[in-house]
Amino acid sequence: MAPVANETTAHADGRVGRRIENYTAFWQKDISKEDTQDTENRLSNYVDVINGYYDGATGLYEYGWGTSFHFSRYYPGEGFYQALARHEHYLAFKMNLKPGMRVLDVGCGIGGPAREIAQFADVQIVGLNNNEFQVGRARKLTKKAGLENQISYTVGDFMKLAEKFGENSFDAVYAIEATVHAPSWEGVYGEIQKVLKPGGVFGVYEWCMTDRWDPSIPEHKEVAHGIEIGNGIPEMRPLAKARQAILNVGFEIEHEEDLAERPDPIPWYYPLEGDISKAQTLWDVFTVWRMSNSGKFVTHHGLWLIEKLGIVPKGTWEVGETLKIAADALVKSGREKLFTPMYLVIARKPAPN
Repeated sequence: MAPVANETTAHADGRVGRRIENYTAFWQKDISKEDTQDTENRLSNYVDVINGYYDGATGLYEYGWGTSFHFSRYYPGEGFYQALARHEHYLAFKMNLKPGMRVLDVGCGIGGPAREIAQFADVQIVGLNNNEFQVGRARKLTKKAGLENQISYTVGDFMKLAEKFGENSFDAVYAIEATVHAPSWEGVYGEIQKVLKPGGVFGVYEWCMTDRWDPSIPEHKEVAHGIEIGNGIPEMRPLAKARQAILNVGFEIEHEEDLAERPDPIPWYYPLEGDISKAQTLWDVFTVWRMSNSGKFVTHHGLWLIEKLGIVPKGTWEVGETLKIAADALVKSGREKLFTPMYLVIARKPAPN
C-alpha cells in the first residue's frame, strides 16, 4: 500500500511535504505492473492522492494556466483567458443562474471560476475544496478582487457535503473538471443531490473517457493511465458511467453534450501542444511556449533548482514531471477523441408535486 501523508511536515501555507513526496507512489510507473489493488488503493486514499497532487501542482498550474484550472473551446483569434471565462459563463448561462441564488462550487480550485461566475451571474458562491493550500490562495485572490462579501471558501470533502452543509442548502451546484477525482461518481453526485433544494440545478463539466475508448486495447489503457498519474485522478472512467450515475442518484437530465465533439477548428488541447504558431493572440505565445520543448526545459531545471533551494516543498519537482506525462496523454487522447474534459450535463433535482 502506498504511504499516506505525514501531517507533521505541514507548511504554514497548508501544503504537506510528505504528502507531495508520496504522490507518485500511488501508481506503478510501468503500466504492465498496475493491477486492481493499485486502483483500489488510490480510490480508498483519494484524499491523499488529490492533496498530494495539488500541494505540488497548484503553483505550476498558476504559472502555466492562470487561476482557472480547466480546459475550454476556442474561437479563431480568441485569447486564452477570454476562452476560459466564456466557458465559465456558458455553464452559468445553461444553468440559468439568477441574482441572489446561493450556489456551491464543488472542487473550487483557487477560485478562478467562482470569481468569474459570481460577477457574471450576480450570485452568492460557496467554494468547497479539501486542499488547504488552494483554499488559502482562493481567499487571498478573492479579497484582492474585492469579492470576499460575495464568495466564501471552506475546506471540506465533497463526499460528505450533506454532513458539511445540511440537506436542501443550495439553489444550484456546479463542478468544473473536479468530480473526476471522486472515488465514485454516484457518491459525489449523490451528495450534490442531497444539498440541492428541491427543483435546484446541477451543472458539471466532467472528465471522462469517450465511447471510442476501449480499456482492452493496451494503447487506450496506457493513455488513461497517463491522464490519471499526471492529473491526480484515482481512476479514469467512461462517459456512459457518468451519465448513468447522474440518473442513478435521482437527477433529471435537462441537457447533455460533449463539447469536445463540436467541429471546432481549434482543438481544446492546443495550448498543450507547445506549437507557438497556433497561439491565437500575441499574449498567448507565452502560454503556449511553456509547453514547447524549450519551455519544458526551463521549467524542468528551474523547478529542480528552487526545490533544492527549499523555495518549494520537496517532491514538487517530481509532481511537475508527471504534468509532462499528463500533457502528452491529453493531447494524444484528444486527437484520437478517446477522452473529453467537457462532458456538459445540466440536471435538476425533482421538485415535489
